Amino acid sequence: MRLLPLLLAATMTTAPVLLLGQTVQDGVDAYNAGDYETAAEIILPLAEEGDAGAQAQLGWMYDLGLGVPQDYEQAAKWYRMAAKQGHAAAQRYLGKMYYFGDGVLQNYEQAEKWTRLAAEQGDALAQLNLGVMYEKGDGVPQDYAEAAKWYRMAAEQGYALAQFNLGVMYYQGEGIPQNFRNAYILFNLAAARGNEDARTNREISAEELSPDQLAEAQRISSEWKVGEPLPLQGR
Repeated sequence: MRLLPLLLAATMTTAPVLLLGQTVQDGVDAYNAGDYETAAEIILPLAEEGDAGAQAQLGWMYDLGLGVPQDYEQAAKWYRMAAKQGHAAAQRYLGKMYYFGDGVLQNYEQAEKWTRLAAEQGDALAQLNLGVMYEKGDGVPQDYAEAAKWYRMAAEQGYALAQFNLGVMYYQGEGIPQNFRNAYILFNLAAARGNEDARTNREISAEELSPDQLAEAQRISSEWKVGEPLPLQGR
């Protein structure tokens, strides 16, 4: 699948003892503990004071209806406030809302604008989403080479779906020269991160390699570490 992911990458810890002078992290901790109403009580005044992290978190809570009634318009409102302050995740979420038309009129150009801002800050999911937009031609001219560029950036940060999508492009020769070795390496990396479709495609691409090529591709992919350049031919 090559759909825009709807995932929020957030790190939550344990339930706090609530005190005066609470912080965004206190609200995140309450959220992580499943105490969504307390999280909302902590986050809302901080968001109203202009804290971008609190605004992004509150937008997410309205997006899912956790601790507050589900309200996509409110979600978009708070995402926008944080996004205008340069909060990368909020920019990505706002882009997602414009892409799907949740709480705002569907607008691929606005989706591209906010997604790009996040992607240029290094947000891996935004890079993945921007790759999808270029591959499908949503909000931008269809451009497989640009799609591959953004998929590569996200793939190097360890995102399995980006690795999978880039692997498909190498297998099919879309926007980049066809290369079954590169496809196998990418499918192998994505499969190691739990992508079931990548497991299937890995076996299909293996059929295109000689035993020596397959052994080399397996060795190279097993040695790769997140954050390193992808070990691909013809970069």
